[in-house]
Amino acid sequence: MQPSLQTERRPSVSRRRDWRVWWRLTRPHTLTAAFVPVCIGTALAFHETNIRVSLFIAMLVASLLIQAATNMFNEYYDFKRGLDSPESVGIGGAIVREGVHPKTVLNLAIAFFAIATLIGVYICMNSSWWLALIGSICMAAGYFYTGGPIPIAYTPFGELAAGFFMGLLIILISFFIQTGEVTKTAILISVPIAILVGAILLANNIRDFDGDKKNGRKTLAILVGRHNAIRILAGMFAVSFVWMIGLAFFHLVSFWTLLVFFSVPKAIAAAKGFIGKTKPIEMMPAMKATAQTNTQFGFLLAIGLLISHWL
Repeated sequence: MQPSLQTERRPSVSRRRDWRVWWRLTRPHTLTAAFVPVCIGTALAFHETNIRVSLFIAMLVASLLIQAATNMFNEYYDFKRGLDSPESVGIGGAIVREGVHPKTVLNLAIAFFAIATLIGVYICMNSSWWLALIGSICMAAGYFYTGGPIPIAYTPFGELAAGFFMGLLIILISFFIQTGEVTKTAILISVPIAILVGAILLANNIRDFDGDKKNGRKTLAILVGRHNAIRILAGMFAVSFVWMIGLAFFHLVSFWTLLVFFSVPKAIAAAKGFIGKTKPIEMMPAMKATAQTNTQFGFLLAIGLLISHWL
């Protein structure tokens, strides 16, 4: 934790305030962790029932809002704890680089949560009110990822929390609101996506290894060391692909879902991109490739599920 004196820093004077500043504030490369699981859960539901498009759109928008709000809480609390500077590498830093007022970022995050809550009410009215409890827990996890006295992001459990809430749980909710049930197949097919969502966080923590260690974070990457973290990242990619082979082999899903293997080159590029790199700017391509792996894998999986349904 940083001394409280650092929380009194003032953001730099804004030089430019166009739509690109606000777009970067959402950290768009992480938004795939929100819409990919919704698409997969809905595509899987095609096998069970007729899809209600309105619920799909509502779930998609709510998930994107919660993810964007989580990123803004991250932006706000990183600034308050003195972790961001104008020289920081990454898409964050709208406060220190663009002069966006910290309270504006915080209020925008709260507004996104409020809108997501209203959408959640609509979803509950058309499915189950138990989802209100689950949705509240998801939003609480989004806030406490960097907020609160012991932020999840400062512990070795960030990847696990991200994978569970933004991977497994979103797929199951998206499937449930269409079908009214949760099946074994839905649970099993959500596992590789949960792993890949967690991989996005791990890639981020590998990039920020030195800065996080200096500022007292105890992330998984710091716990195991940079080199072992890269090995774990590669292992997460490998497990995700092998898992899909297992599901297809045991006829739990169609072999069309193995279209996900077209994303293997991107996964290899992501893992190799971290090897031998120590400067954050050098690792940015690998970090982006990790997010792109999640996107490609997820969309190819959704396409495979749809093809197997139509055929």
